[in-house]
Amino acid sequence: MRIVIAGAGNVGIHLAKLLAGENQDIILMDESEHKLSRLDSSFDLLTIQESPVSLRGLKEAGADKADLFVAVTPDESRNIISCQLAHYLGAKKTVARIDNYEYLQPKHKEYFNSIGVDSLIYPEMLAAKDIVDGMQLSWIRQWWEFAGGALVMMGIKLRDNAQILDKPLSQLGRELPYHIVAILREGVTIIPSGNDTMQAGDLVYFMTMKKHIPHIRKIAGKEELPDIRDVIIMGGSRIAVRTSQLMPDDMNLKIIESDLDKCNRLTELCDDKVMIINGDGRDPSLLMSEGIQHTEAFVALTDNSETNILACLAAKRFGVTKTIAEVENIDYINMAEKLDIGTVINKKKIAASHIYQMMLDADVTNVKCLTFANADVAEFNVMEGAKITRNPVKDISLPRGVTIGGLIRDREAILVTGSTQIQAGDHVVVFCLEGMIKSIEKYFN
Repeated sequence: MRIVIAGAGNVGIHLAKLLAGENQDIILMDESEHKLSRLDSSFDLLTIQESPVSLRGLKEAGADKADLFVAVTPDESRNIISCQLAHYLGAKKTVARIDNYEYLQPKHKEYFNSIGVDSLIYPEMLAAKDIVDGMQLSWIRQWWEFAGGALVMMGIKLRDNAQILDKPLSQLGRELPYHIVAILREGVTIIPSGNDTMQAGDLVYFMTMKKHIPHIRKIAGKEELPDIRDVIIMGGSRIAVRTSQLMPDDMNLKIIESDLDKCNRLTELCDDKVMIINGDGRDPSLLMSEGIQHTEAFVALTDNSETNILACLAAKRFGVTKTIAEVENIDYINMAEKLDIGTVINKKKIAASHIYQMMLDADVTNVKCLTFANADVAEFNVMEGAKITRNPVKDISLPRGVTIGGLIRDREAILVTGSTQIQAGDHVVVFCLEGMIKSIEKYFN
């Protein structure tokens, strides 16, 4: 599969690295030699110093033969134009990164398709959705819903009071109302088997149904933590605006922004119920005056990863239960986990997961990257005659590092065990170590 990526910024480079591990024919193009030079020479891809809005440059990059053309430069207009040109030259599918939420409205989809832009991606909106999802429960690190919420996945940090520590998974019981699909321990991701145990300090990913959430809360030792009602966001970014628009009505939100002009703009973009405060979100006296000690969630969304991490650490010292930091420097993500920051948002990983879904041959509804863990989760639609349907799961011989968390059949959620027989038409949620999704899609075609 030939994939051309226009834009060697953070998103483009992260996506190129991700896809390079899949043995694809990857070409990364950018006008800046400096940006292209940031890519490690060990990755198997071709770099071309050309403009993505030049027909000659696009032809040299092979856009005319591309199965997928992805435009992720910082300039929305250039992304749309380069997709139009790539489509004109013969690219089979195009994706443009945008900054304008209006473009995502369903009524505009037909127009963009007509001009050669097959898909639009707005990383800030995707990040805002992840933030709001993560605030549904104060005691979880990550939350994802599958098949409209029939199945949910929760990332939970286990402490010394969890009831399920130090017991092999095989000894926890036969008819468990959850499936443990991944464990992050000291920076190492484990796709567990029956002999694995959970330890204090592990970040554990549970797959379950919503009706079983109270049980998981109990065994994880999280019953004493309060629900989220009051939220403070530091930084009036686009993500902050989108987060405010997606937040439930029963939550109270304050946004602290140091730039007065941005504050004035926020008052125009945000609902009247959102309180906009001009000040430094790192100032302890300001935080105290705004009730940080009675706030359940603090979200740091400035453009500086270090500032966001430090601000969340400070919020925790004030007793805030839930902290969320935007960390765009991927090298800092593991550090944030070691510092026990809470939830980490990274636009690059979110955008790359969304685009990665488009290059799969199987029918995939959803692909998510587990921010802390080097693992991915994908929702596959099972085709008639697929290999995965021929035997019970325990006899399929899935590759090491892969597990099936659950499935949806006739709108009913089912937790998968070794004896489960997967059928055509099922929607199956699969967890695997990072970079393995492409190698397992053959089981579902």
